[in-house]
Amino acid sequence: MLSKTGTHAVRAMAALAQLPEGEYIGAAEIAQLIGAPRNYLGKLLQTLARAGLVDSQRGLGGGFRLARDPKDITLLDVIDPIEHVDRWSGCIFGNEVCSDSAPCALHQRFGAVRERYLQFLSETTLAELAGGKEAAIPL
Repeated sequence: MLSKTGTHAVRAMAALAQLPEGEYIGAAEIAQLIGAPRNYLGKLLQTLARAGLVDSQRGLGGGFRLARDPKDITLLDVIDPIEHVDRWSGCIFGNEVCSDSAPCALHQRFGAVRERYLQFLSETTLAELAGGKEAAIPL
């Protein structure tokens, strides 16, 4: 359900979560670790910085690092600035009118899936993804 950009954002943030506290890493190094194009990843990291998730520092010893503790950053925090999941309230078929009183054929079933997916994103933290040797995303 994630775009390639969303997947790169999650992988980049998981890589940043594995850094020792206070250290920075360059966009080129992150791009190499996660298999993303360097320039593209740099722009993506700037988007995450504008969202308050990443700090950036220019110059020698600079780069990117998490702006908050990985335990305090959820997948929803990471995905929303990229995928705009806060807008996922419309009809799956694009119908103008789709509600409990005037549902489309998939209204009830898709609504349940959407809610469960958003719950998963809001309950899963970067700390879980970057959890040491048992990390869900090997880097």
